[in-house]
Amino acid sequence: MNSTAEHVCNLLLRNSKTLKAIKQVHAYVHKTGLNNDTVVAGKLLLHCAVLIPDALHYARRLFLHIPEPDVFTYNTLIRGFSESDTPQDSFITFVDMRRDSHVPPDSFSFAFILKAAANMRDFSSGIQLHCEALKYGLDTHVFVGTTLVSMYAECGRVGLARKVFDQMSEPNVVAWNAVVTACFRCCDVKGAEEVFGRMPFRDTTSWNVMLAGYMKAGELELARDLFLEMGVKDGVSFSTMIVGFAHNGCFDEAFGFYRELQREGMRPNEASLTGVLSACAQAGAFEFGKILHGYIEKAGCAWIISVSNALLDTYSKCGNIGMAQLVFETMPGKKSIVSWTSMMAGLAMQGYGEEVISLFHEMEGSGCRPDRITFISLLYACSHAGLIEQGCGYFSKMKKIYGTEPCIEHYGCMVDLYSRAGQLQKAYDFVIRMPMQPNAIIWRTLLGACCIHGNMELAEQVRERLSQLDPNNSGDHVLLSNIYAVAGKWDDVASVRRSMTDQSLKKTPGWSMIEVDKILYTFVASERQSEVSEVAYEKLREIMLKLRVEGGYMPEVKSVLHDIEEEEKENAVSMHSEKLAVAFGIARLCEGRVIRIVKNLRV
Repeated sequence: MNSTAEHVCNLLLRNSKTLKAIKQVHAYVHKTGLNNDTVVAGKLLLHCAVLIPDALHYARRLFLHIPEPDVFTYNTLIRGFSESDTPQDSFITFVDMRRDSHVPPDSFSFAFILKAAANMRDFSSGIQLHCEALKYGLDTHVFVGTTLVSMYAECGRVGLARKVFDQMSEPNVVAWNAVVTACFRCCDVKGAEEVFGRMPFRDTTSWNVMLAGYMKAGELELARDLFLEMGVKDGVSFSTMIVGFAHNGCFDEAFGFYRELQREGMRPNEASLTGVLSACAQAGAFEFGKILHGYIEKAGCAWIISVSNALLDTYSKCGNIGMAQLVFETMPGKKSIVSWTSMMAGLAMQGYGEEVISLFHEMEGSGCRPDRITFISLLYACSHAGLIEQGCGYFSKMKKIYGTEPCIEHYGCMVDLYSRAGQLQKAYDFVIRMPMQPNAIIWRTLLGACCIHGNMELAEQVRERLSQLDPNNSGDHVLLSNIYAVAGKWDDVASVRRSMTDQSLKKTPGWSMIEVDKILYTFVASERQSEVSEVAYEKLREIMLKLRVEGGYMPEVKSVLHDIEEEEKENAVSMHSEKLAVAFGIARLCEGRVIRIVKNLRV
C-alpha cells in the first residue's frame, strides 16, 4: 500500500506548480500515513523551498514537523534560504544542523551556505565557513571550492578567490568559469583574459562569462570581437550583447543583434526581449516596439511578467500612455509591485498626477503593499503635476503609516517638488535639514531651478556646495553661466568659461534622436554636413523663415554669449539638435504622424 501511495505522491508532486497544489499533496501524505517517511518529506520540502515560488515559509513549517531530519532535508532548507531575499536565515538552519551531532555537513551543505554568504557579501562569515570546510576536509572538493571562489569574488577579494582556485587539484570548467567571473567582479579585466587564455577546455558558458564581463566593464568592442570569434552562440550570448549595448546607449547595435538572433532562427528569451524593449524605451523607437509587441503576443510571451513590464515601460517612455494602460490592464494573473510602479511611473512622466494617486489607492485596494520605488513614482508624479500638498502628505506618511524610511531619492523628489513650484528658499531649507548628506544630484536639481527662475544669489550658494562634491561636472558650470548670461553679467559668464577652460572641462554635446520608418537618426548641433543633416537644416531654415514671416517669431537670444553677432546668436538657438530632429521628422514623416524626440540632456 505504502509503495503505491508513494508512487502516487511522486506523480502529484511532479505536476504541482503552486503552493495550493502542494498543500493538497501534503494532505494526501498525512492521509496515507507517509508523513513520517523521510524520503517523501524531503521531496515535499524540496518543492516548497526551491521549486515553487513564494512557498519558503511553508517549507520552514514543514521542516519543523520532520521528526528526524537528515542531511538532505537540512541542505534543502539551507539552499532555499540562500536563494531567497533572506539568505541570513540559512545560517540559523546551518547552526541547527551543526548542533545535531547525528547529521554532519557534507559538500552540498557548505556549497549552499557559502552561496548565502556570497549573496550577503559577508566576508567574515565566509572566512569562518572556509575554516569549517577545512576542518571537514571538504575545502578542495570541486563543488565547495567553486562556491568559495564565487564567495570571495562577491566580497571583492579576487586574490583569495584565485588562491582557492590554485589549490584545487582538478578544477572543472565550472571552477574555471567562476574564477574568470571573480576577476571581472573585481574589475580585473586583464586577469580575466589571462585565466580565459589558460583554460584547458571551454564551454559556451565560458565564452558567455567573458562577454558579460566585457559588457559590465564597458569594453563593447572587445565584447563584439569575442562574439564574432565564438564558434557556437546560444540565446544567452545574444541576450548579453543586446542588453549590454542597450545599457551603454548603443541602441542601433542592440537592435542589430536582435535581428541577427532572429535570422539565426533562435527564439528570443526573456533577457533578450526585455533588453531590446529597454533599447526601444530609451531610444523612443515606438514602431519597433509595436513590432516586438506583436511578436510577444504571437509567441505567447505576454505571460512573462518582466517582458510585460518592459513593454509597458516602452510605451510609457514613447509617450503612448493608452497602449501602456492596455498592456497593464491585460496582464495575466495578479499584478506585481513592479507592474503597478511601472504604470505609475509612466503616468507620472506624462504629468498625470491625479491619475497616479488614483492608481496608488487602487494598488493598495488590491492588497499590494507599496515599496520605496512606488513612493519615488508617486512623489515624482506630484512634482510634475504641481501637487505640492499631496506630495508633502505622502512624504510624511511614508514612515508614519507605511513604515518605509525615506531614502535620498525621496528627499530628491521633494526638492524637485518645491523647486518646480518656484519655492526655492523652501527647497534650500529642506536640503539643509536633510538627515543625510545631500548628494550632487540634489544640489544640481536646485541649481537647475535657480536657472529657470533666475535666482542668481541662491545659485551661487548652491554652486559652492556642488564644487565641493563634484568639482569636475561641466553641466554645473554651464548652468551658472546661463544664469549670469540671462542677468547680463557677462564678466561673470567669461569668468565661468575661463574656469572651465583652466580645468579642461568640456560641455557634454547634446544630441537628439528620432525614429523614421523604423530607422533611428541622431542629430548634433553644428555637426559635419551629411545627406541626412542637410535635409534637416534645409527644412529647419524653411520653418524658421515661415515662423518669422507669418507668425512674427523672434528667437530668444538673451542667454547667448554677448560677444558674437546677432545673426550668430539666432543660429545658436535656432539650430539646436532637437529642432533639427523635429525638422527632419516633418520632412520625412507623413502628415498626422506623431514626432517623438529623445534627448541625452534634460530640456
